[in-house]
Amino acid sequence: MSFSDYRTALVTGASSGIGAAVVERLRRENIEVHALARSAEPLRKLAEKTGCIAHAIDVTDRAALAELTARIEFDILVNNAGVDRPKKFLEADEGDIDLLVDVNLRAVLHLCRMVVPGMVARDNGHVINISSIAGAYNFGGNSSYHATKAAVSMLSNQLRLDAFGKRVRVTEICPGRVATDIFAHVHGDDPSIRERFIDGFELPQAADIADAIAFAIAAPIAVNIGHMEITPTLQVMGGLQTAKPATPRPPASSQGSKP
Repeated sequence: MSFSDYRTALVTGASSGIGAAVVERLRRENIEVHALARSAEPLRKLAEKTGCIAHAIDVTDRAALAELTARIEFDILVNNAGVDRPKKFLEADEGDIDLLVDVNLRAVLHLCRMVVPGMVARDNGHVINISSIAGAYNFGGNSSYHATKAAVSMLSNQLRLDAFGKRVRVTEICPGRVATDIFAHVHGDDPSIRERFIDGFELPQAADIADAIAFAIAAPIAVNIGHMEITPTLQVMGGLQTAKPATPRPPASSQGSKP
């Protein structure tokens, strides 16, 4: 399988960051790329720059997604759109949970439902799901995000089972910290945010993630690159922490004692 086997691609979250980089990379391979995001003006500029076809659609707008996927047979689907509301789950509110489930998981499920059966029928296609290291590793303050990304990871494995026997490949891309504007979107567009997350760090660029995706797509037909974890060389996951109790526990001998 090579790029010449594919004609069309749908990329979500395409207005900036990894999504925009993927659009640019696929356009260099003469793929007809449909770039989807909420922000119309960045999409317009991306279309002028790359020749992609812009769709100002929110991934939670299921009717608009259904209309688009009914009109066009997509050979490549890149589920990249995602949001976060970083806070401890004990502090999460109803809106936080609904937003993350709707964008990070429900939209991915429905787009796969709309697109993958056509790939199976044509015996040709590639699904790229952008999850996160948060789908496999734990770090504080992002419980809903971790849960949705873990679900996308499991979905990626399940899709291969459901499409078994057909030339439909599925690749899960798990980025760590990447130098994009996602931190400004999540934490606020303030110089301190860039200093906290980007400045002074040696980080992969959005184009590096796009090149990794291109590598997976361009692999021979007999090769499915199922999982790619892409992190900075100087980023590691894991670690061991042990906490002391916040309040002392009464001695066992004093519990339930009688005079």
